[in-house]
Amino acid sequence: MQLHDLYPFPEERKERRRVGRGSGSGLGCTSGKGNKGQNARAGGGVRPGFEGGQMPLQRRLPKHGFKNFRFKTTYAVINLDRLLAAFEGKSVITLDDIYERGLADLGCAVKVLSRGDVTAAVTVEAHKFSAAAAEKIRKAGGEAKELEAAPQGE
Repeated sequence: MQLHDLYPFPEERKERRRVGRGSGSGLGCTSGKGNKGQNARAGGGVRPGFEGGQMPLQRRLPKHGFKNFRFKTTYAVINLDRLLAAFEGKSVITLDDIYERGLADLGCAVKVLSRGDVTAAVTVEAHKFSAAAAEKIRKAGGEAKELEAAPQGE
């Protein structure tokens, strides 16, 4: 196979529009832009949403809903199977251990989810646990320590 054998074939490619190359080309003289006016100028045209000075639609419509982005807490989620595989044979898994292994970014709130099975008694520290994950840890004789999440944002 050669470079020229690769798709798309040259006849399948759209050729670019060559404007201002004489009246015989159909795009000479004013280059298909008509005569004068804002859209005929270089860099001309209006920004998206501009309606000629009329109050644009996005400003005519009322604001709706409540936004809480600044104070929203986002969690780094870790499933039990991944957590226990990273700390095999360890009975106590602290938040610092999770950060050190790179399972979550440093300082990020951590939530443990329930995918996987817990076979040995293990104590896990995290900011949150799903109900099923906490139940699995407790059934195996371990403990799910919930820490208080530091508020993010700002």
